[in-house]
Amino acid sequence: MAPRTSIADFRNFLSSSNRIVALCGAGLSAASGLPTFRGAGGLWRTHSPTSLATPDAFEDDPALVWLFYAWRKHMAIKASPNRGHYALAELAKRRENFLCLTQNVDGLSPRAGHPDAQLRALHGSILDVKCFNECGYVDKNNLDDPVCPALAPAAEDYPSNETLPLLDPNVPLPSINVEDLPHCPNCKTGLLRPGVVWFGESLDFAMLDEVDSWFRQAPIDVILVIGTAAVVNPAARYVDKARRMGAMVVVVNPDPSSGAGLSRGDFFFQGDASAILPQLFEDIIGKMDEAGRIV
Repeated sequence: MAPRTSIADFRNFLSSSNRIVALCGAGLSAASGLPTFRGAGGLWRTHSPTSLATPDAFEDDPALVWLFYAWRKHMAIKASPNRGHYALAELAKRRENFLCLTQNVDGLSPRAGHPDAQLRALHGSILDVKCFNECGYVDKNNLDDPVCPALAPAAEDYPSNETLPLLDPNVPLPSINVEDLPHCPNCKTGLLRPGVVWFGESLDFAMLDEVDSWFRQAPIDVILVIGTAAVVNPAARYVDKARRMGAMVVVVNPDPSSGAGLSRGDFFFQGDASAILPQLFEDIIGKMDEAGRIV
């Protein structure tokens, strides 16, 4: 049978739930104007973003990779948290046994006031920079925009009816010497790189141990899967683990196919997280206005 879709039924269940976990993906930040790079048109210039998100790509063309991430960093700094971020932050403040696992690197959840103790950024942060040579240097929450003068083309703003030259595949990329890219001030030899987890790299083991420990403490009542397909580990593993522990799975996603595989006891809410989450949590956090304030 199809999963349930009643907001009232879900509110009743959430009100009586104790341990809650949320798994968030790019869809959570879509309403903040940040691209998800999924589906038709999911390219950056002529490149698949996943092809730029590897250590090999950085070694082959660090200027290209840095331009991509410097642009994404600029977009993240310009963006504001949306009502979905604020709703999750408010839920965390009111429920001690709530843990939010985000695959997003944009830093919007902390800016929405989500308590650090109840938030784990699985894939790092685009606001962090670290040494590519792994000398140990990390600069957290670096808000330099552009990251360095050579990357200024990635931090330009144009009217909404004009295309940023950097994003136009018909406009040649600016020529950038490797010497002009940010270098590590600690080891003096390595390039700095974005503080995100690239394909082929391991997630932070200490953080994963913390998450696993939280899962083991007691049964989980509900896992919210928000704006993500959750088909890649560790995301998929957490959904499966929560389900085995008796959790109800609740999917919030504009893609109707995201409800496939849910059971009759689960919930599926099709739509934008910024609109749906404040409704789902209203009995606990109160009513939220359009700016994300509790009224």
